[in-house]
Amino acid sequence: MLRWTVIFLVVAIIAAIFGFGGIAAGAAGIAKVLFFIFLILFIISLIAGRGRTTDPL
Repeated sequence: MLRWTVIFLVVAIIAAIFGFGGIAAGAAGIAKVLFFIFLILFIISLIAGRGRTTDPL
């Protein structure tokens, strides 16, 4: 999911350079939403992984 965030961010930057305001705003909005979804899932996985321990036997 982080890959898609970076892709939309690059599309937004390229569109902004060429002056496509609507496309740049849309791509930046999508990148922002995907970034926050990725961040939330990352935090949840960190919290869920804390309780797991490996038993070396």
